[in-house]
Parts: sequence; C-alpha cells; structure tokens
Amino acid sequence: MRYRRYRNVRWHCAVAGLLGLAVCSPLWAAETSASFKSGKWPFRPPERPALPAVGNPAWVVSPIDAFILHALEEKGLQPNSAADKLTLLRRVTFDLTGLPPSPAEQHDFLADQSSDAYEKLVDRLLDSPRYGERWGQHWLDVVRYAETDGFKEDAFRPNAHAYRDYVIRAFNADLPYDRFIRQQLAGDELEPDNPEALVATGLNRLYPDESNAANVRQRLQEIHDDLTETLGLAFLGLTIGCAQCHDHKFDPITQVDYYRLQAFFAPMLPRDDVPLATREQRRQYAQQLADWEQATKSVRDSIEAILAPKRDAAMKDALLKFEPDIRQAVETPAEKRSAMDKRMATQAMKYVEPKLREITDKLKGDEKRQYEELEQQLAGFDSVKPAPIPTAMAVSDASAQAPPTFRLAVGNFRKPLEEVQPGFPSFLGSSEPRLVPPSGAASSGRRSALAEWLCRSDHPLTSRVMVNRIWQHHFGRGIVGTPNDFGAMGEGASHPELLDWLSCEFVAQGWSTKAMHRLMVTSAAYRQSSLVDLDNPVHAKALDLDGANKLLWHARRGRLEGEAIRDTMLELAGVLNGQMYGPSARPELPKGIEPKYAWKPDAAVADRNRRSIYVLAKRNLRYPLLDIFDLPDMHNSCPQRSTTTTAPQALALLNSDFALIQAQHWSGRLLIEHGRDLAALVLAAYAEAFARSPSDEQLRVAREFLVRQAETIAASGDATASATLPTSMPAGLDPAQAAAIVDFCHALLNSNEFLYVD
Repeated sequence: MRYRRYRNVRWHCAVAGLLGLAVCSPLWAAETSASFKSGKWPFRPPERPALPAVGNPAWVVSPIDAFILHALEEKGLQPNSAADKLTLLRRVTFDLTGLPPSPAEQHDFLADQSSDAYEKLVDRLLDSPRYGERWGQHWLDVVRYAETDGFKEDAFRPNAHAYRDYVIRAFNADLPYDRFIRQQLAGDELEPDNPEALVATGLNRLYPDESNAANVRQRLQEIHDDLTETLGLAFLGLTIGCAQCHDHKFDPITQVDYYRLQAFFAPMLPRDDVPLATREQRRQYAQQLADWEQATKSVRDSIEAILAPKRDAAMKDALLKFEPDIRQAVETPAEKRSAMDKRMATQAMKYVEPKLREITDKLKGDEKRQYEELEQQLAGFDSVKPAPIPTAMAVSDASAQAPPTFRLAVGNFRKPLEEVQPGFPSFLGSSEPRLVPPSGAASSGRRSALAEWLCRSDHPLTSRVMVNRIWQHHFGRGIVGTPNDFGAMGEGASHPELLDWLSCEFVAQGWSTKAMHRLMVTSAAYRQSSLVDLDNPVHAKALDLDGANKLLWHARRGRLEGEAIRDTMLELAGVLNGQMYGPSARPELPKGIEPKYAWKPDAAVADRNRRSIYVLAKRNLRYPLLDIFDLPDMHNSCPQRSTTTTAPQALALLNSDFALIQAQHWSGRLLIEHGRDLAALVLAAYAEAFARSPSDEQLRVAREFLVRQAETIAASGDATASATLPTSMPAGLDPAQAAAIVDFCHALLNSNEFLYVD
C-alpha cells in the first residue's frame, strides 16, 4: 500500500510538533504574496501547527486526538469511553465499505487479541473493492452524477456509467487526489494517451441539459454557469455561483472572478465519440477502417444517395426552430466552423440530426427495396470491418482558439459587458494562469491550467475541502459543518488548527485518500462510544456545554443511507450480486410509476440485485427505495445528505415487495443453515443484522415470538396459502413455523438498530 502506516504514533506526533508552523510546501512561496499568507482563514495557505499540549496524553493515539482533547479540556470536558470491539467493527465496516461485517469477520476480529488487530482490520477494509463502491458514491453526490439529462425529456446518456466506474476504480487504486482532479478537469489535455483520463473528463458532462432547447446560446450559458458553480462547490467549497449576477454579498468573490473562472471552460466541446484507446490502438483501428471504407465505397455511396435527401429535408425542417446564427453554424462545413460555431452546432445537432431509423422508416417501394439490397451487400464486408472502439462521454476543446467570454450584466447572456480572460480569484493569492496548449492537439490548455492551479500544494482550499469531506463521513459532521461553503455564510470550523494539520498531512502523504482514512479511523476520537448517559454528571455537563457535539466528546450515531440499507438487505438475503462496473442495473419498480419515465427491469433477477451505486441514476425517476431515504436530486451538488424520518420510510420497509422478498430469502438461508434449531437461528440473525449476540431476554422473546406467531398463522387456516413462506426450507418443516421465521426476519429489517450505526 502507498499510504503511510502510523505504527509509531508517539514518534510521529513528536516529529509533527517539531515542524512547528512550517508551510505545507515552499515550492510556490515565490509566487505567494505576503497579504495572501496573512489573509483571513481559510483563504490563506494551510500551515502545519504544532500539536497542542494536553492534560491526559495517555488518551492520545493519533495526532488528531491531541487537537480534539485540547479543545475538550479547554471547556472542562473529557472524551467518552471507547466503543466495544463489535460496535467499532460494525461502524468502521459500514464507513469504509457500506456493508455489514459477516459473522465470520466478527468471530475473527474478536479472536484476534494482537495489539494491532484493529489496524489490520482497517487495512483489509481499505483494500476491499467494496471500499471504492462506498466512497465513490460520496463523490458522485458532490458532482451531481446522473445518467440522464433531466428536464422534461430526461434523455439517456448511454456512456455515463463509464465515469461512475472511473471514480470507483480511482478510489480503490488510491489515485492521488491531485491527479484525480487533473484527470477530471483536463485528462484530454494532460494524459491524452490514457483512456482512463479521457473517461474522467466525463465530470464536465454531468450538468443537467435541456438538449432540445431552441435557444442554444442560452443553453450554452446555462451549462457554463452550472460548470462554474459546481467547480466552486466541489473543489473550492465556495458558493461562487452567487457572483453570477453581481459581486458576492458575503465572500470576496467579484463578478469578474466568476467569469474569469468560467472562461476556462469557454472552448470546451462535449464529445460522445472519444475513443477509449491508446494512440497505437487508434492507429490500427484507423488503418483497418480505411481498408473497409475503400472496399465498400461504392455501396456506401449508393446508400448515401438514397438517405441524404431525406436526411437533409428532415434537418432543414428541424432547423426552422432555431435563430439564424444557429442555423448558420450548423450549415457551415465542419472544417470551417469557429470554436463558437462548433459549440452551437454540437448543441443544436442533438435535436436537428434525425436518427437512422427515422429516415429508413420513410422509405417506400423501389427505394426501400434498393436500400435493403444495398444493406445486405454492405453486410457481406463485415468480416473485414474492425470492431468499433468503445467511446466515452467526455470533452475536448473545440480548437486552440477560445471564443470570447464576457462579464454579463445581471448574468443575462443577452447583455454582455467587457470581455474577460481566464484567471484566478485574487483573494486566493493567485498568479495569472500560464496557458500551454498541449502539443499535437487542437486544445487551448485552459482546463489544464485550471487543474494545475487547484492542485498547488499551497492552495488555500483544495486540500482543506477534501479532507473536510472525508472527516464528515467518518465523524458525522465536517470540521467545517457546511462542506460546500467555507465562506462567511457557512459554519465556522470547530477545529481550524486540526483541519490545517490534516490538510498539510494530506499533501505530505502524496494526496493519498486512504492515508487520511487510516489516520482518522484509527484515532481514539473515532473509537469513542456513541452512548450518552443522562444520569452521568460528566455527560450531563457535556450536553449542557456542547449539546451539538461539535467538540466531539462522543461518537455520533448515524442512520445508514438508502444505498447501504438496500445493499445490506440484499447481503443478508444472500442475493447481493457483486458484479462491478458496466451498464447500470435496472431493478423492478413499484406499481404506479409514471410510464413515461419508468424503466424496464433487467431480464435476469440477479442483474437487478447489484449494489446500489450501480442502479440507474435517472434524474426524473430516482429509484424509490433510495429516494425515500434521502437520495439527492442529482441536479445539484450534494455535500451532505439530509437525514429525515418520514412515514413513507417505515411503510416501504414494512409493506414493500422488496423488503418482504429479502426477508423470504434471508429466512430461507437461515433455515437451510440452522434447520429447526430456533436458538441458533436467532443468534445468527442477530449477528448478521446487528453484529452482536442477543441478550438472554432478547433471545427468550424472539423464541417466544416464533412459537406464538406460528400458532397464530396455523390457527388462521391454510398456512401455505395465507402466509408468506421462505424461498427455501428443510423438508418436513411446518409451513406455519416457516412463515413465522419470515415475519421475524422482516421485523429485524424494520428495527431501529438495523437502520442505525452506533
């Protein structure tokens, strides 16, 4: 593993303390003004503070703990006791993989009495491919990932899932966060021979898009506004979008700053035909394609002679809805279009160019017969036609020359003011961008310059924002409680020195996300119990002084997200499909869904049961079970999900076919494994659902429930007809008793303890 292991923590703390106030990196010091260094936090570079002195050094097992304990002791508070091993196991397993620990993993962890048993557990979880699926979803929330356009049409984006898969692979590989940024913003410019980097640029295509809008100029401006706002929220943790119409009312972001940042995207062109291949693979394909084209030229020319008139007529009719400058851009030969013409034509062609089927359906009589004969002739050359190279939803620049960007009066695209050049906000101490177009490509170099600026080791916000996001998902709340807003209207930092220390450490660790996970989850602060005893005077005092737990005197109890709830139910049922990557899963939808937006479920049931990160992300139809458990709307960056408690949540778990089917599968598996031994079955169910054993009282109540429920079902008549039975069960088992076990499993899936992690 690349990330550093904090084995000798005391030594590491001492070294960190000796570093004092060393700036994260001196490499950019010559470019950093004195006012920048002394500016207001967090708009100055992070500096590594010395570790604070604490009164109880025995509690400190990580540099993090020194900062947490110091803040607590200043208020006369003390940290909570440590969580027990099984509670900690369930917490960290869900945090890092989004799945529960199996009974075997529980047994192994309890049996391991070595001093580094927990550290070994953390390493195993970070190495699991399930880690990338868990943490990939957090990033997808931030960048408003979806596979459809949104708006009324909500058109499907066939290759969008490749970006999702890239994100999962990047987290699993511990791709350094600075390279993660570079690839997403400008992979086509910085790593043009790397297919993964080309897929990564799909980030720039995640905007909602009213693709059939007639006013193309307005739509382009809305897309650029969305890109600029998301750049600010995702990477800078700033509400830059507030400066679209006027200078920001609260933060030092001017309207000029806003449009200078927007100018980095000015020449960007959406592409759905970017080949996912190396230069050599593309060369070989081009040669094979040229051979096929030469062999089929006469046939293809004849086909084109039939189709062209109808295509041209259809395009001419479709163009009538557009303004003259848009029509001109489309009608101008591709090689003669300016950068702005290319952008407008690309946007308009989504609506203008008819699909092949729409043309061929209009063929009649001899024309249709001739076309079909020519198609058969063309098919005879399929043996020499190269297999198409997979393509990505990606971007490139329209040309090396960018169209102008203007500051807009009140953000109105019809009211351009002065032209602005790409540049960085002055309050972030930024020098002018150095635009270096990549060799051998018709590209401006603007997005690569933007990426390089964001990845400066002394950038005031990039490392702080990402470290805060990681912290948030481990501790329930960010050090800055508003992860997308580090500005004046956001929540102030509860531990600014700790955030700076972590930011510097993030950079020092080579921007390793896994190193940050390990540092955080192995801290004593993370390992605290979440239990709060109102009768304990120490806890009562802490509640009085810090009821919101901003000082982190105990662990926060948190509810599972919808994805973890669904995945866990499938895992307990024994039907979770571990297939990674590829086109999205389409689970069965409840009855009553609007047919216009409903999808057809996958033919194979197993394909429907993949992890929730692979469920089709449709903007106008979010998968209902995930939706009611606070799935983001996918139109806007979501830094932190809401946690609501609503009646539909309880009703879905109690009454939905999905929940009942998983209870049937789960009970069937338990019966096959434990037969008629009800005590063993209950013990196994508790271990799988809650990662613990039931108390003696809970075991007694569970067995009593199973007996009485079986009697009730039997007394109601034919149990086989009137009750829900497990999907499988031992031969000769009384159906009423089997149905009672289904009800028991269903009840556990509806319990508070199943939904929450301590």
